[in-house]
Amino acid sequence: MDPDALKSLSTLLFWGVLFFLMMRFGCGAHIMGGHGHHGGHGEAGDTGEGQAKDPVCGMAVDRDQSTAASVYRGKTYYFCSTSCRDKFEKEPAKYAAAPSRDEHEHGGHHHG
Repeated sequence: MDPDALKSLSTLLFWGVLFFLMMRFGCGAHIMGGHGHHGGHGEAGDTGEGQAKDPVCGMAVDRDQSTAASVYRGKTYYFCSTSCRDKFEKEPAKYAAAPSRDEHEHGGHHHG
Protein backbone atom coordinates (compact mmCIF):
# COMPACT_ATOMS: atom_id res chain seq x y z
CA MET A 1 0.00 0.00 0.00
CA ASP A 2 1.50 3.36 -0.95
CA PRO A 3 2.04 6.10 1.70
CA ASP A 4 -0.72 8.40 0.34
CA ALA A 5 -3.32 5.63 0.48
CA LEU A 6 -2.22 4.71 4.02
CA LYS A 7 -2.49 8.36 5.10
CA SER A 8 -5.98 8.63 3.60
CA LEU A 9 -7.09 5.41 5.27
CA SER A 10 -5.74 6.46 8.66
CA THR A 11 -7.45 9.88 8.35
CA LEU A 12 -10.75 8.21 7.51
CA LEU A 13 -10.35 5.79 10.42
CA PHE A 14 -9.55 8.66 12.83
CA TRP A 15 -12.68 10.61 11.88
CA GLY A 16 -14.81 7.48 11.95
CA VAL A 17 -13.69 6.63 15.48
CA LEU A 18 -14.19 10.23 16.60
CA PHE A 19 -17.70 10.27 15.13
CA PHE A 20 -18.56 6.98 16.85
CA LEU A 21 -17.32 8.23 20.24
CA MET A 22 -19.23 11.50 19.95
CA MET A 23 -22.45 9.71 18.98
CA ARG A 24 -22.07 7.14 21.76
CA PHE A 25 -20.83 9.28 24.65
CA GLY A 26 -21.04 12.92 23.58
CA CYS A 27 -23.85 15.18 22.48
CA GLY A 28 -25.07 12.62 19.95
CA ALA A 29 -26.04 10.35 22.83
CA HIS A 30 -28.97 12.68 23.54
CA ILE A 31 -30.28 11.95 20.07
CA MET A 32 -29.80 8.21 20.55
CA GLY A 33 -31.77 8.04 23.80
CA GLY A 34 -29.69 10.00 26.27
CA HIS A 35 -26.79 9.05 28.40
CA GLY A 36 -27.89 10.66 31.64
CA HIS A 37 -24.63 12.29 32.77
CA HIS A 38 -25.81 15.91 32.59
CA GLY A 39 -28.17 17.21 35.24
CA GLY A 40 -31.38 18.98 34.41
CA HIS A 41 -32.36 16.88 31.42
CA GLY A 42 -35.46 15.41 33.04
CA GLU A 43 -34.22 11.94 33.98
CA ALA A 44 -36.91 9.94 35.74
CA GLY A 45 -36.43 7.28 38.38
CA ASP A 46 -32.88 8.36 39.25
CA THR A 47 -31.43 6.00 41.85
CA GLY A 48 -27.79 7.11 41.73
CA GLU A 49 -24.90 7.66 39.35
CA GLY A 50 -25.95 6.19 36.01
CA GLN A 51 -28.82 4.21 37.54
CA ALA A 52 -32.56 4.52 37.04
CA LYS A 53 -35.52 2.48 38.21
CA ASP A 54 -37.73 0.74 35.66
CA PRO A 55 -41.15 2.29 36.42
CA VAL A 56 -42.98 -0.89 35.38
CA CYS A 57 -41.17 -3.61 37.36
CA GLY A 58 -38.97 -1.59 39.72
CA MET A 59 -35.66 -3.10 38.62
CA ALA A 60 -32.51 -0.96 38.75
CA VAL A 61 -31.40 -0.13 35.21
CA ASP A 62 -28.06 1.25 34.04
CA ARG A 63 -29.01 4.19 31.83
CA ASP A 64 -25.89 3.76 29.69
CA GLN A 65 -26.64 0.08 29.03
CA SER A 66 -30.43 0.24 28.76
CA THR A 67 -31.77 -0.90 25.40
CA ALA A 68 -35.23 0.53 26.02
CA ALA A 69 -36.22 4.09 26.91
CA SER A 70 -39.25 6.30 26.50
CA VAL A 71 -39.95 10.00 26.97
CA TYR A 72 -43.18 11.02 28.73
CA ARG A 73 -44.00 14.63 29.67
CA GLY A 74 -40.42 15.72 29.08
CA LYS A 75 -38.84 13.01 31.26
CA THR A 76 -36.87 10.03 30.05
CA TYR A 77 -37.75 6.66 31.55
CA TYR A 78 -35.43 3.65 31.23
CA PHE A 79 -36.50 0.01 31.17
CA CYS A 80 -34.96 -3.39 31.78
CA SER A 81 -36.60 -4.77 28.64
CA THR A 82 -38.66 -3.79 25.62
CA SER A 83 -41.69 -5.58 27.11
CA CYS A 84 -41.62 -3.26 30.15
CA ARG A 85 -41.22 -0.26 27.82
CA ASP A 86 -44.19 -1.43 25.74
CA LYS A 87 -46.37 -1.77 28.87
CA PHE A 88 -45.33 1.75 29.92
CA GLU A 89 -46.13 3.23 26.51
CA LYS A 90 -49.64 1.74 26.57
CA GLU A 91 -50.44 3.42 29.92
CA PRO A 92 -47.70 5.96 30.71
CA ALA A 93 -49.73 7.91 33.29
CA LYS A 94 -50.23 4.72 35.33
CA TYR A 95 -46.50 4.00 35.57
CA ALA A 96 -45.14 7.56 35.63
CA ALA A 97 -47.00 8.26 38.88
CA ALA A 98 -45.10 7.36 42.05
CA PRO A 99 -46.08 3.78 42.98
CA SER A 100 -47.46 2.98 46.39
CA ARG A 101 -45.53 0.58 48.61
CA ASP A 102 -47.99 -2.24 47.80
CA GLU A 103 -47.54 -1.80 44.06
CA HIS A 104 -43.77 -1.69 44.49
CA GLU A 105 -43.52 -4.99 46.38
CA HIS A 106 -45.27 -7.18 43.84
CA GLY A 107 -42.72 -9.97 43.94
CA GLY A 108 -41.06 -10.98 40.71
CA HIS A 109 -42.22 -10.34 37.22
CA HIS A 110 -41.91 -12.23 33.98
CA HIS A 111 -40.62 -10.93 30.64
CA GLY A 112 -42.47 -13.35 28.41
